[in-house]
Amino acid sequence: MISAPQLRAARALLGMDQRDLAKASGLSLPTIQRMEGSDGVIRGHVESLMKLIAALDAAGVELLGDGAVSERGGRGVRLKPR
Repeated sequence: MISAPQLRAARALLGMDQRDLAKASGLSLPTIQRMEGSDGVIRGHVESLMKLIAALDAAGVELLGDGAVSERGGRGVRLKPR
């Protein structure tokens, strides 16, 4: 699961704009815009969500879900160690 704020934060960490992410994930720009504009957890086709998450992972971002090991808990993102 990924939330809209996580998606925006992940893009910011990577220095990607929406067009770059659309190209990297194989999704359309309007799809990325719709995902980022949603409230809370992003809903959509499982295939689209998997493409999005795979693109972020390949670019070097780790998504933190609720209950993941983090100092203060909650959802978030972080760059993967290189």
